[in-house]
Amino acid sequence: MTIPSHLASPTRLLIADDERLIADTLALIFLKEGYETLAVYSGEAILEALESFKPDLLLSDVMMPGMTGVQAALVLQTLYPHCKILLFSGQAETEDLLHESRVQGLKFELIGKPVPPRLLLAKLRQMERAN
Repeated sequence: MTIPSHLASPTRLLIADDERLIADTLALIFLKEGYETLAVYSGEAILEALESFKPDLLLSDVMMPGMTGVQAALVLQTLYPHCKILLFSGQAETEDLLHESRVQGLKFELIGKPVPPRLLLAKLRQMERAN
């Protein structure tokens, strides 16, 4: 049985970027697209948000001060294995961090910055449909 779309709860999207303008702008864009969004500004804040905001999707920058997006994603994936994760970065050294996650048996997709919001939206919708 399928729940009618007007009764279904929106997909919960957690967005993390240490550049507040980027995180806040993406949260507004995806809110207008029907997502329930929350913007946070660090890897540590991703984990803090889990207490009250149980995401279906995580969209996170990789390189952030303190805990990286990959480190936070590894913890998130352990706590919420159903949560799908999309990482984005404008820095080359992210490959080492992704290798670290692959060694632990986890695989995250990475999109390079800058990325147009339409491409992010298409990718997130594709991830939602994938089982």
